[in-house]
Amino acid sequence: MTDPLQKPALDPASLPLETKTGYPTEFLPRVAGRSRRRLGRALGLSDFGVNLTVLEPGAQSALRHWHKHEDEFIFVLSGELTLITDAGEQLLTAGLCAGFPKNVQDGHHLVNRSSAPASYLEVGGNQPEEEATYPDDDLHFRRADGFFTRKDGGRAA
Repeated sequence: MTDPLQKPALDPASLPLETKTGYPTEFLPRVAGRSRRRLGRALGLSDFGVNLTVLEPGAQSALRHWHKHEDEFIFVLSGELTLITDAGEQLLTAGLCAGFPKNVQDGHHLVNRSSAPASYLEVGGNQPEEEATYPDDDLHFRRADGFFTRKDGGRAA
């Protein structure tokens, strides 16, 4: 019998599976089927986040977006994911990765168009001044505000 893990080690399966999102209600169906375990938070990391994320068939990781103050990195662990950026689409499979430097205005997200779940690690900053822009949607986010706004500045419900 092996001893249970103690920090700094962690079994991701011991963490709750989160399906919630902060997106306004009208956007929730687009991220349905996404779940994640917040590894970095559970280990006490504060400068950056690390999530183990699963996308069910047909699900997408997020609305297509780019970050003003935070780098973002993903590493595919299993399955197939379509990476969509301003340049188009490309298929990512287990062992492949992608990086999105801060303040590069290239909206991105992942979509699972396969018939099986796909998993990946996502790593990103945790900057208090973070802003995210959603080029395909009438949406903008400033972490300091704590809510989404429309591009005209009005609050998104």
